[in-house]
Amino acid sequence: MMSDSALVLFSGGQDSTTCLAWALARFARVETIGFDYGQRHRVELEARQRVLSAIKAGFPEWAPRLGEDHLFSLDVLKQIGGSALTDNMTIEMGQNGLPTSFVPGRNVLFLTTAAALAYRRGISDLVGGMCETDFSGYPDCREKTVQACAVALTMALDRPVTVHTPLMWIDKAETWALADELGGTALIDLIREETVTCYEGDREHHHDWGYGCGVCPACDLRAKGYAKYRAHES
Repeated sequence: MMSDSALVLFSGGQDSTTCLAWALARFARVETIGFDYGQRHRVELEARQRVLSAIKAGFPEWAPRLGEDHLFSLDVLKQIGGSALTDNMTIEMGQNGLPTSFVPGRNVLFLTTAAALAYRRGISDLVGGMCETDFSGYPDCREKTVQACAVALTMALDRPVTVHTPLMWIDKAETWALADELGGTALIDLIREETVTCYEGDREHHHDWGYGCGVCPACDLRAKGYAKYRAHES
């Protein structure tokens, strides 16, 4: 049975696009929220609009359910800095055991902002692409972290906040397969051609899995996942 509405944390990448499709298949109305936090791969903000437009044009069963899109500035993360996603740094393993691409507090801020907007919009269900299977070691992508945020937000807002994470326990190959199950070849092609996962924001080099530098950890995960997905399909 469909709930009324959901708010999807939507970056314009593979994972959040798959989560958007997941939400559109389950909720009567779906809104999206994105964040400009000074990320180096800012081309993902342009990808968001391409993906949303393509869904409205190419998926008639989903288009009527796709509601308003919201974009918020969280440039405090850029001001704090110290991450390879906001500063000109090499992506490598740091001395603290986490990759330098880790942005401290990012998902907590994302969820807090999304929950505040959802409160005003009369929405109780949030959907995010956090994943503990292929998560590069980011502690704010763990199930316990996400659900602890949901509990805290429920208490802080005095209203139920549910955070759905459909990718939490699946790998990238299974994420490709989920997209196929939800939207078939049309959604797979949309993800390949329009979404941005690459940490460098590379839109020049095209691969069978989409655009990207092909070297950064995000591209590596996406490429290996696509190869495994295709091998299983054939």
